[in-house]
Amino acid sequence: MPVRLDTGERRRPGVPTGPGESRPAAVLVLIVPDAVGPDGDASSDAEAQVVLTERVSRGGNHSGEISFPGGSVEAGDLDSTATALREATEEVGLEVEAAGVRIVGELETFWIPVSGYRVTPILAIAARRPTLVASPDEVESIVWASLDAFLPGARIELVETKVMDFEIRYGAYPVAGFHVWGATARILGQLGAILG
Repeated sequence: MPVRLDTGERRRPGVPTGPGESRPAAVLVLIVPDAVGPDGDASSDAEAQVVLTERVSRGGNHSGEISFPGGSVEAGDLDSTATALREATEEVGLEVEAAGVRIVGELETFWIPVSGYRVTPILAIAARRPTLVASPDEVESIVWASLDAFLPGARIELVETKVMDFEIRYGAYPVAGFHVWGATARILGQLGAILG
């Protein structure tokens, strides 16, 4: 959790339960093979990767950060899985059937204090590496990250920076020239612990 450098205060890790205290959201934690065999399925020596996105910079709370495809639950969504798959289709052009996406389950739901979202991570595995295209309105680039970067003992760098007029320090996974921190790092750390 980030720490304010001026006060030493940490963000609250809990999830509010009262009405109006949080907004439901879901993200897709999609594990894909980095290599495929002649049939298009994962080859036996494929390394697993996870699909992340670099958000478009718009000056908001999470602009320019590394995240999972995902967003707010909408009225037509049957559940968190439907939200995560819809958002992945919108943000990175995921074709669920073509990639052979199989939902494995949910990771721990948590609250993001700065934006008020209560996020449910949906874990899925793709049988085939998808062809993804970033939606220019929401995604600056697609980041393919090796799962090795998040297993227990993976490298974590301490970063000090200014966010919303606060000087903070946080731990981050270094991935493809980015620092992956906050909610995304929390999810990846949980995933790494499970896989480790």
